[in-house]
Amino acid sequence: MTINVAYAPTLRDAWLLRAAKEGREEQVALLYKQGASLNVQDYSGKTPLSWAAERGDEAIVRLLLDTDKVEADSRDEDSRSPLSWAAKGGHEAVARLLLDTGKVEPDSRDRRGRRSPLWWAAKGGHEAVARLLLDTGKVEPDSRDRYGQSSLSCAAEGGHEAVARLLLNTGKVEADSRDKYGRSPLSCAADGGHEAVATLLLDTDKVEPDSRDRRGRSPLSCAAEGGHEAVARLLLDTDKVEADSRDEDSRSPLSWA
Repeated sequence: MTINVAYAPTLRDAWLLRAAKEGREEQVALLYKQGASLNVQDYSGKTPLSWAAERGDEAIVRLLLDTDKVEADSRDEDSRSPLSWAAKGGHEAVARLLLDTGKVEPDSRDRRGRRSPLWWAAKGGHEAVARLLLDTGKVEPDSRDRYGQSSLSCAAEGGHEAVARLLLNTGKVEADSRDKYGRSPLSCAADGGHEAVATLLLDTDKVEPDSRDRRGRSPLSCAAEGGHEAVARLLLDTDKVEADSRDEDSRSPLSWA
């Protein structure tokens, strides 16, 4: 494991970082007592707290936070926080510990993708973590990444019905949002063949069943291309889609049958 020597000048520091990464609680405690830095960083800027949060290692996270000497909202080179890593992994207990410090930014964004902890939780279908974040009242339910993909679109893409419902129930998300490629949450759900999410979106009466992305593809085309008969039938039953629509390559939904 490569260590950033500017932040890990001693062997103790380097070993503590490795111990946290590997889930060795006793070693972390021992090295701390021997004077190792708790805020040591590896080559990517990740601290022992970030590694423990990513692993979902509640014991080590608690140990580190209880020292009151770690930076709870530290950022790596991509500006990812420990809370962001915990959210990505769906580690509710760890996310709660971090939020309970009152020292972390619940709606932080990373540098490259502008992705928030809620965005990561939605992408992974982690309902408990998404609910925890929303309950803070300090996150934007309709947050978008740099490509315009919303948390709802992430949930729809993965077929995560519970998270999609949770987001829609906030009343603060755009059910028919579009990313930079013109894809809506419904298109994402149709592309993956996620009937339950597609039904949930259509039941809002706030989505366009026959929306088109920048390539001219409709949700019906997406469903047909993937061979998702149930979703295609669901869309056709709305009587609001053009069954013979054409994309930029003049392909119709029937072309994929």
